[in-house]
Amino acid sequence: MKKIIINGNKELSGTIRISGAKNAAVALIPAAIISDEPSTICNIPEISDINSLETILSFLNIKTTRATESMVIDPTNMNNRSIPEEISSKLRASYYFMGALLAKYKYVEMNFPGGCKIGSRPINYHLEGFKKLGATVKEIGDKYIIKAEKLKGTNINLEKASVGATINIMFAATKAEGTTTINNAAKEPEIINVAQFLKSMGAKISGEGTETITITGVDRLSKGQTEVIPDRIEAGTYVIIGSLIGKNLKIDNIIPEHLQALIHKLQEANANIQVGIDNITCNKNDNLKAINIVTSYYPDFPTDLQQPFSVFTTQCEGKSMIKETLYENRFMHVPYLNKMGANIKTEKDTAIIIGKTKLVGTDVVATDLRAGASLVIAGLIAEDKTIISEVEHILRGYEGIIEKLTNVGADIKIVEEIPVNS
Repeated sequence: MKKIIINGNKELSGTIRISGAKNAAVALIPAAIISDEPSTICNIPEISDINSLETILSFLNIKTTRATESMVIDPTNMNNRSIPEEISSKLRASYYFMGALLAKYKYVEMNFPGGCKIGSRPINYHLEGFKKLGATVKEIGDKYIIKAEKLKGTNINLEKASVGATINIMFAATKAEGTTTINNAAKEPEIINVAQFLKSMGAKISGEGTETITITGVDRLSKGQTEVIPDRIEAGTYVIIGSLIGKNLKIDNIIPEHLQALIHKLQEANANIQVGIDNITCNKNDNLKAINIVTSYYPDFPTDLQQPFSVFTTQCEGKSMIKETLYENRFMHVPYLNKMGANIKTEKDTAIIIGKTKLVGTDVVATDLRAGASLVIAGLIAEDKTIISEVEHILRGYEGIIEKLTNVGADIKIVEEIPVNS
């Protein structure tokens, strides 16, 4: 079992280059199998979620070829097989194979997807969308069997602007007869990335990035190519770190527009950041002001940065408030921050943080991906040693996190077990 050990309170200087977006890549890879020809995806991050997707591709007899930061996906000889729990449960995004296989074969059989335990995160919006397109859905235990004689375009009104449901319905609609309209669609940049990839293969899609997406079905998709956009959540995590312990720490290869909600809140809190065309330079400021945030759908403050941002608020003078509106279990990191010296109280969907507090390293546990990121931040700014367990969660979403932080001056390492006298 891997652990991360951090000797904290080290000033960080230099440049951190942001990788391709996890949340885009895990949808782009299943999108490629809807095509009848090989497709290429560039700027793929080296994270364990990608490895898990490759396992599913291999199971479906889909050939993949990896080069530096790129993947060629060849579905020419693929077999539509029932995807078992042991591989579908490794990541939440395995559910994208539902929409992709439904589009291509009009039949899907797979077990319920996995992922971080940050809340119930039902997939009912996905399934209702498939049903409106003409599919039937049967649940047998944790297995879903989704099939259709044919898929037919229709109007679909999403109750919530779900990213996963928007993408999955878009997948299924690419080969449906007629035109499908998704209303109250999610507007995240990752959706634009996926839609543009599908269009490179010949799909007819318009409105991506707005609340109304229109898809006119086609009979066949050919080879396509795309580049994964920079990871705005990874970028935001490092910008938060730089705001707390940076000295001219540059976060490079980003799209600042994707980070506007975070940038505005950091500026409101008096953080010392300078925004460039494709980078943000961060410097520590000891006079941070308390700040309130409410998570919501893009372009509002992202839930995936809520946990990392909570560490930032522990270093702000006064009372800050965080309201989590999307997932009910996104405060599981709080007991560990309090163990390190934070003063945080939670009640239902709200956390109250009293700062400024001194953090001191101790043993903590990464309960999920973004909780793990928050503990890395806490360990970096804390005095003494922090030991983080269950770091596999962190490695699911942050490419080369140890190397990137080490290269800018952090004292951080990953070990299989705690070395004696370390």
